Amino acid sequence: MTNAATAAPPVADARLDDVRRLQGDVRWTGARPGRVVPVPSALTGLLPGGGLAPGSAYSVSPGLLLLALLAESSREGTWCGAIGLPEFGAEAAEHAGLSLERVALVPRPGERWFTITAALAEVMPLVAVRPGGRVRDADAARLAARLRSSGTVLLVAGRWPRAEGTLSASAPRWSGIGAGHGCLTVREVMVTVTSKRLPSPRQARVSLPDGSGRLSAVDRVRAGKLPLRVVS
Repeated sequence: MTNAATAAPPVADARLDDVRRLQGDVRWTGARPGRVVPVPSALTGLLPGGGLAPGSAYSVSPGLLLLALLAESSREGTWCGAIGLPEFGAEAAEHAGLSLERVALVPRPGERWFTITAALAEVMPLVAVRPGGRVRDADAARLAARLRSSGTVLLVAGRWPRAEGTLSASAPRWSGIGAGHGCLTVREVMVTVTSKRLPSPRQARVSLPDGSGRLSAVDRVRAGKLPLRVVS
């Protein structure tokens, strides 16, 4: 795992130099045209093609949903970058299933967040970022061209111009406490996906985290409903 420290502008420049060195070190066989970036199996029915489209950007709810998307690709051997997400420490990342030797963390990129994002997007199949400021349409267009060229998927914690789609988590419900005692063990949320390639949003109720700390389907009998529905 590559982890950059935080600091003032001179250190920010050094951090960018580290990223550029990483560009030369990383050798990946990432997304190819026609091959989607995998997502947890409980979400495949929500997305066109069953995964994230190479060369596209998605707006994603920050937190566990974003981490679960990174972890699914990481478990398959994909290099991932996380920029401007200081809550994604090594322990949280490993618990979610990320392979730490193939993760580049830049928790506090400062004003160079966009430059660092563009640099990592050249060499990594999957990059997550929390924007450190307003994104101009012209900058988003240039980065979109870079994503298409490299086949990289960009996951943005927040809004993003020209996003292919959005994945959001809502309506959380915890379980695990018995008759006045016990520990919270599982949280269920409703994941909603919208996409330019879908006529209507799609939803599924999932466990996030489940008992192992990951994202999984909610048991249909226990939930009392089908996990997938189209929202009209």
